[in-house]
Amino acid sequence: MSDRVDRRTVFVPEGLAGERVDAAMARMFGFSRTKAADLIAQQLVQVDSVAASKSDRVSAGAMLDVTFPDETDPLEVVPEIVEGIRIIHDDDSIVVIDKPVGVAVHPSPGWSGPTVVGHLAGAGFRISTSGAKEREGIVQRLDVGTSGVMVIAKSEHSYSVLKNAFRHRTVEKTYHALVQGHPDPLSGTVDAPIGRHPRHDYKFAVMADGRHSVTHYETLEAHRFASLLQIRLETGRTHQIRVHMAALKHPCVGDTTYGADPTLTKRLGLERQWLHAMKLGFEHPESGEQVEYESSYPDDLAHALEVIRDER
Repeated sequence: MSDRVDRRTVFVPEGLAGERVDAAMARMFGFSRTKAADLIAQQLVQVDSVAASKSDRVSAGAMLDVTFPDETDPLEVVPEIVEGIRIIHDDDSIVVIDKPVGVAVHPSPGWSGPTVVGHLAGAGFRISTSGAKEREGIVQRLDVGTSGVMVIAKSEHSYSVLKNAFRHRTVEKTYHALVQGHPDPLSGTVDAPIGRHPRHDYKFAVMADGRHSVTHYETLEAHRFASLLQIRLETGRTHQIRVHMAALKHPCVGDTTYGADPTLTKRLGLERQWLHAMKLGFEHPESGEQVEYESSYPDDLAHALEVIRDER
């Protein structure tokens, strides 16, 4: 990334005399008044060597100094070692990792935190160049707030084979979720389409016109306030488990975005939903053997589960 800063000095032409600074900048530089106002708010604009406010009027011949900060590409992969990412398996075709909470799989607009692809680049892994630049080699995703096992393709062939396997649902994806209350029946299938929430674009919901989504669950442990479920995903929609559990009125413990009890969340010391990608099983893209990789509960989830088990 470059630290270059672009500074430009221009003189206000006769035709813009009397205009507000933000309007004059928009005309002179060809960008929006919103961007002009943003630069002014950051104190990056001076008129005749005095810091401008957006409602100031400019006079003909006034000297306008504008500093443009270097705008880094939000999709740029920044190589950096990310604490907590554990390599479960590595060969010439694939690398399987244990992703901690708080790490995104790849860069995206609005996310400035650590990423899996950034870590792999920083650790010297060569991964497939298939896929969009910021998510090369990525054949599956886990939410920032979800931990657990995931696979990344290292060769073009393995990318193609694994992408196909996920598309045709031959990959076995097993999660554990601690949900509020006790689902009835104790084991079952949720077959309900998921789409973007009509009022909150950061959320998803069961929607009649959503995408086909199927979740299978089985109760492993039932406790006073919550149940530990084993969940197998047939499809892989964004927030699928969280949305389907909330639709059953049994949201993941700690998932306040989807209606979890904030009091219980606080009591368990959770800062995210209790959801973990436990197991991933698939045909190895080179050998064709059936392989399976597992991850154990991270400390925050293990602690919360112990507290739930102890509550009578």
